[in-house]
Amino acid sequence: MSILHYKGRNIFYEVNGEGKPILILNGIMMSTKSWEPFVNSFTANNQLIRVDFIDQGQSDKLENSAYTLDLQVDILATLLKHLDIHQVNLVGISYGGEVATMFAIDHPSMVERLVLFNTTPYTSPWLAEIGHQWNAIGKTRDGFTYYKATIPAIYSPSYFESRLDWMKNREKLLIPIFSNPVFLDAMERLTNSAESYDVRENLDKITVPTLIIAADEDSLTPIANQRELHKYIKNSELVILPGVGHASMYERPLLFMTLVLGFINTLDTVYKV
Repeated sequence: MSILHYKGRNIFYEVNGEGKPILILNGIMMSTKSWEPFVNSFTANNQLIRVDFIDQGQSDKLENSAYTLDLQVDILATLLKHLDIHQVNLVGISYGGEVATMFAIDHPSMVERLVLFNTTPYTSPWLAEIGHQWNAIGKTRDGFTYYKATIPAIYSPSYFESRLDWMKNREKLLIPIFSNPVFLDAMERLTNSAESYDVRENLDKITVPTLIIAADEDSLTPIANQRELHKYIKNSELVILPGVGHASMYERPLLFMTLVLGFINTLDTVYKV
């Protein structure tokens, strides 16, 4: 168990494997444990770094506090300095993709390649309203209703229908967690931390090779968000996954790993005759 001491708080992280380092960043409801099914693939030829943001997983909670994504960015910079890693390949999904985008803007020399799944360049009024709804339901402490409001929408309709038994098992697993006031309060703070997020005017500062992955059935961060990232990040490529929702790594794990590891580990980037 590895702990980073950050301004009086404990930040949980894990490092596995050897090779070119990959720092992978959680979505808002995720933790380091969420990546367990992918660890073998990530560590076959790479070093994998996982971290629980403040208010996530095994990291400390910031009770009765408010913060922005800048805090999470500073935690990452502190962690990499602690690990004596000067440059890293950065992978983020959703909330983690937003933090990754900010990190690449603020610390360009520390990023070798950037991979963004289901990421937006700003929190739109529409997305903010979804967050407000989540927070309002969270205050009721009704785990069943919170589950129904948050989880089905992150999957594509076709995946949800084809995996009904799996979804029912997820429901049984998550409802007790979603009934926990500590979790719900942390989720409210995490959700609020992203409300002011807007990097549209700074995207041109990202010059590292960047892969942007969109899912055409993503109802939380619609494909237009990824198109905007692609438009303003100079050295970027855009891949669109058909028939996939917001939780793209769960729906298409083989494709998720292929895109991440292929993009990060490819040596030949220019075709030479």
